[in-house]
Amino acid sequence: MATETITIPVDREAARAYKAAAPRDQRKMEALLSLWLKDVAMAEPAALKQLMTDLSKKARDRGLTPEILENLLKEA
Repeated sequence: MATETITIPVDREAARAYKAAAPRDQRKMEALLSLWLKDVAMAEPAALKQLMTDLSKKARDRGLTPEILENLLKEA
């Protein structure tokens, strides 16, 4: 499978987890992310909206507030 490198901003915790992982685990994370991105791109609009709703809820449950999100977006 041909691959291409892209840059995606992630939070510090996610970046640390990736960098701290063994190379084999990093490749697994890359494969999972690639599959997930393809699924999102091919999803029906209603399915994508539900996915975004679910992700938003998980982010809120983990402490992401609108203010924190706004600050993160300003930093990018």
